[in-house]
Formats: sequence, C-alpha cells, structure tokens
Amino acid sequence: MNLSNNFTLAELTKSQTAVRKNINNEPGTAEIENLIHLAKTVLQPVREHFGKPVMISSGYRSPELCEAIGSSAKSQHAKGEAADFEIHGVDNKELATWISINCDFDQLILEFYIDGDPNSGWVHCSSKMESSRRQMLKAEKIEGRTSYSPILL
Repeated sequence: MNLSNNFTLAELTKSQTAVRKNINNEPGTAEIENLIHLAKTVLQPVREHFGKPVMISSGYRSPELCEAIGSSAKSQHAKGEAADFEIHGVDNKELATWISINCDFDQLILEFYIDGDPNSGWVHCSSKMESSRRQMLKAEKIEGRTSYSPILL
C-alpha cells in the first residue's frame, strides 16, 4: 500500500525486532490514516526537497513492539504519528532545520547528534492531524541516560 508517492506501508512498519520476537506489527485503520498524514506532511516533502531516498529506521510500532524495545506503548510511533529517519549524505542537523522551517510537525527531535559529525544520530519527527505543538528537542546521553532538552534550529 502506498502512503504517498515515495513511501509505502511496508517500509513504515518494517521491524527486525518484531520479526525476531514474533510480534504483530500491523497497524489498524486509524494508525494507517496517521501514517498517510505523516508521509504527506513530513516525509514526502523531505524526499522531494532533498531529492534522495529517506531511510526510515523506525515508523509504526505496535504497543507490544514499543514495550519490547523499552519504549512506551503510548509513544507516537504506536499511533502511526512518528518516524525516525535520515538521508545518506545529508547532515541530520540540516535535515531537522529544514523540517522545522518547511513542515507541519508536532514534535521534532534531533537524536544523539554530535556537532561536527554530520552522520551522527538521526531525526525523529511526528505529525498530528489535529493541533501541532511544534516542539523541537535534542536527545543526548548524559551519565548513561537519555536526556531531552529544547533546541532552536
């Protein structure tokens, strides 16, 4: 099933962990509608602007899969509202900055990015059909724990 011109349901639900642990990672109708919205409002505009494939590392995750990887069953991934991604050859901070200016997003996180290392980390972005917070954060490890703090891009 195509979610947009360049994104499929299969690529936004693919999970090696789900396969390995035999976890059902099939979204319902509401989650698919949210994935279509995410693809059309964030992922497709990113693909068209940069002209390169967007590599999705995590899209939809069922509540059971979220818990299996140590995430929350209430994560926006479990609602089909979020994806983690990057583009080969594009600095992740540049990618996040472009999204912050040009896309309608709910939450944008520059995850584990190290200034000066364009290949470090990845971008997490969510989009909601209703009102968006436009929250921008950076995630980093501090004393072995993930810490989130506001960021201006």
